[in-house]
Amino acid sequence: MTDRFTALRKFWIIAIFLGGMAAGAFVFERMSHSDRAKGASAKDEPSEEHQPSGRLRMDAAAQKNIGLRFEPAQLRPVTRSLQATGVVSPNESRVAHVRPLAQGRIEKVNVRLGDRVRAGQVLLVYDNIELGEIIGQYSAAVAALGKAKAEAEVTQRSLDRAKALVDVGALARAELEKRTAEYKNALASIESQDAELAKTEEKLHRFGLDEAAVKAINPREGAGSHREGSHSRMTAPFDGIVIKYNAAEGEAFGPSDEVFTIADLSTAWVLADVYEKDIALIRAGQEARIVTDAYPGETFLGKITYVSDFLDPKTRTAKVRCEVPNRDGKLKLDMFATVQLPTPANRQALLIPAAAIQQVNDRPVVFVRTSEIEFEPRSVELGSQSDGWVEVKNGIKEGETVVAHGSFFLKSALLRSQIGGEE
Repeated sequence: MTDRFTALRKFWIIAIFLGGMAAGAFVFERMSHSDRAKGASAKDEPSEEHQPSGRLRMDAAAQKNIGLRFEPAQLRPVTRSLQATGVVSPNESRVAHVRPLAQGRIEKVNVRLGDRVRAGQVLLVYDNIELGEIIGQYSAAVAALGKAKAEAEVTQRSLDRAKALVDVGALARAELEKRTAEYKNALASIESQDAELAKTEEKLHRFGLDEAAVKAINPREGAGSHREGSHSRMTAPFDGIVIKYNAAEGEAFGPSDEVFTIADLSTAWVLADVYEKDIALIRAGQEARIVTDAYPGETFLGKITYVSDFLDPKTRTAKVRCEVPNRDGKLKLDMFATVQLPTPANRQALLIPAAAIQQVNDRPVVFVRTSEIEFEPRSVELGSQSDGWVEVKNGIKEGETVVAHGSFFLKSALLRSQIGGEE
């Protein structure tokens, strides 16, 4: 016996001891090759030299204690998974490039790079030069409208007196017509000034002033009110994170300056590169599974929303966009990811849970449940694996029940029996 086998033997003795304590008592009995072959064709089982012999027994109480679970071997559609390298990017439909509506000077900045913001939150306050000018225009329009209304009242009283004098013959009718024209002109002036005022109000609304704020502008309060009213606020358009920042208090800026970039990262895009030969296997709407080195063992589920209409001429790959929910914010921008794209293989195969497979003497083995308390080890030939299921090409038949969870304890008992038989 070699040193390697001796070390392996010691390891399994310890494992078997621990497994035996948890599982309870196993009973092992030898079987002849003819007994093993009963009910199974040569096609269904490997040759005798690779087939582990023996049968394991475990009572129902012990099975319950170690949590054995079973699954029948079944025909299922086979899928294969394409893998592509991807990069996490923001959802471009939820990225806002925030710019001022007019030229001004920054007075106060309320956020910094990386801050989380809520919809409507004030990002900064600035002295809006154009808004100040429009407030001046609004004040002038209010005053002009008041003047037009006062003139209309004067012309109306003059017209009323003229009508009374004409009725008693004390005033010529031509004078009445003149005063009537003056009154109509005064009414037209009111309409014109009212339209000018409405146009100015719309400009104020575009700068974010609501109706109450506009009405609060009082030209009688003079320059103080004008200076206070010209302060504008830049607000967040939706919930998100400040991913770009270019603002400093006292700095002048204009409509062409991008001050903040805000991204809603509750969903993320993962842009993957898929080779030309695999493009026909994918389509929009398919499921995508995202795995990253940062979170080993964790899979993020998403779906394909776009397959590029052109290839990169250098790499012969097409960009595939996967949209992935990211409510916990684990996916970070520019993080590398592996994108798994399950695709149909257009065939069915005999499948069992991947957890049912154990390695015994460097060969895959499953434990077939032959009765309520008996289990038979079988060497199997495996095929493709996907979604936690593995294809079995040879070794078991459809409908046979395998140990899907807890098979390690049966493996320990099998190895213990083999070691004991060689001593």
